[in-house]
Amino acid sequence: MIIKGRAHKFGDDIDTDAIIPGPYLRTTDPYELASHCMAGIDENFPKKVKEGDVIVAGENFGCGSSREQAVIAIKYCGIKAVIAKSFARIFYRNAINVGLIPIMANTDEIEDGDIVEIDLDKEEIKIINKNKTIKCETPKGLEREILNAGGLVNYLKSKKGVKA
Repeated sequence: MIIKGRAHKFGDDIDTDAIIPGPYLRTTDPYELASHCMAGIDENFPKKVKEGDVIVAGENFGCGSSREQAVIAIKYCGIKAVIAKSFARIFYRNAINVGLIPIMANTDEIEDGDIVEIDLDKEEIKIINKNKTIKCETPKGLEREILNAGGLVNYLKSKKGVKA
């Protein structure tokens, strides 16, 4: 699977309160949540995103609370994957369950606005505008199966005899 889009870069320790601040949690509508994605850092972020873009960050992305709405806001904003040096464990698992692809890589050479092409099978990220390739770590095994199904609910629905 190949993902190609523009990088939106953030730093270390981006917490779920910054991804989707508490005042916006009054809805369960994923598109309403998406309209406030990253509002704790950049209120205009949703207007900058085009379908297929990626978020790039440093260490500990998604730290803070276990709110699944943070992952939902990112996914429904049009972001296909989050590339970070590391993830908070609960955010990583929520991403798999919702169908947002978490990718671990050294993100130092990726800058805001770079065009990246991620090859999940080769575990490579090409920075197209710099003609540079970096290695990455992508979900494998059951995690990849869940992502390929579009998330945990779809994965469970595809299994014979399992009701989700």
